[in-house]
Amino acid sequence: MLNYTNVITEEKSYSGLQMKEIKPVMKLIIRGKKREFLSAIGKSLNLLLPTEANTSSRSQKLTALWLSPDEWMIYSNETLDSENNDYETENLLHNNISKKNLGGVTDITDQFVLINMKGDKIFDLFENGSPFNFNDFKNKKGSVAQTILAKIDVIIHNQNQNEVNLFVRRSFSQHLFSWINDSASRL
Repeated sequence: MLNYTNVITEEKSYSGLQMKEIKPVMKLIIRGKKREFLSAIGKSLNLLLPTEANTSSRSQKLTALWLSPDEWMIYSNETLDSENNDYETENLLHNNISKKNLGGVTDITDQFVLINMKGDKIFDLFENGSPFNFNDFKNKKGSVAQTILAKIDVIIHNQNQNEVNLFVRRSFSQHLFSWINDSASRL
C-alpha cells in the first residue's frame, strides 16, 4: 500500500494558472544502450522510446521522456490503484530487460511528484524562477526540459499549448509548491 502525502491538497487556481497534483502515477527510470534494449522496450510496451534529445513519445497508456542518451522516464497516462504498487509495466520490463541484461529498470513512483499545470501564465511563472529559455520550448508539444526552478531540479514535459507536467522530487515538492503559490499570486 502506498502512502502519499498530498503536496497540493486541492486544485489551485490563479488568474491564468491552474495546478493540481496527479497521483498515484507509475513512474519508472529505464537505462540501456544496446539496440536490443530499444527493440525490447518497443516490443514490450508498444512504445518507441524517443532518441532525440529533450523529446517524448506517447502511447495510449504510457509516456516516455528522453533524459539522456541512455536514460528515459516512463510514466502512466492514467492514475493507478493507490492500494497496490505492483505495476504490470515494471514487471514486464524487469522480465524483458533486466533479467536479460539489456538494461536497468528502477521504480521512482514514490520519489517524484507530478504536478499538472494549465494556463497562459505558466511560462511567465517559470521565467521568474528558472535560467532556462522557454521561448522555443513552449511552442513544441512533447518537448522535455530538465532545469532548475526556484533552485530545485525539475523535469518539465510540455503536454500541449499552455499545459505542462512538472516532475519534482518529493523531498523538495512542498518547498517548490510554496514558491509556486507565492509567485503565482503576483502574476
